[in-house]
Amino acid sequence: MNRADSSRSADPEFAEPWQAEALALSIALQESGRITPAEWSDTLGDEIEKARAAGDPADGTTYYTHVVAALETLVARKGLLAVTALDRRRHEWEDAYRSTPHGDPVVLPDQVATTPPAEGRE
Repeated sequence: MNRADSSRSADPEFAEPWQAEALALSIALQESGRITPAEWSDTLGDEIEKARAAGDPADGTTYYTHVVAALETLVARKGLLAVTALDRRRHEWEDAYRSTPHGDPVVLPDQVATTPPAEGRE
């Protein structure tokens, strides 16, 4: 079958925005040299295998939870963020989504700036 006959889209599909963001973060970490493609692949594979051994379905429905787990593992292993900061942020997310009314955007307290201020600005 040639590509033109394929019913599959060339663009990945994401059920939720966070899925695209998690995958984009893994790509950004690789492109910045903070993790290697081999580290990413190995760690993601390890997380998937660990989840399957614990009874996770092998049907793709939990793929992005494995992406997040692999990101958390690598961020901690590489010292890109202190484990305590990662745990604190995870709890902030949990508290925020549990207290957010259905349909409203989840808002975290004290969003952390991810980029330094522009030169001359603070």
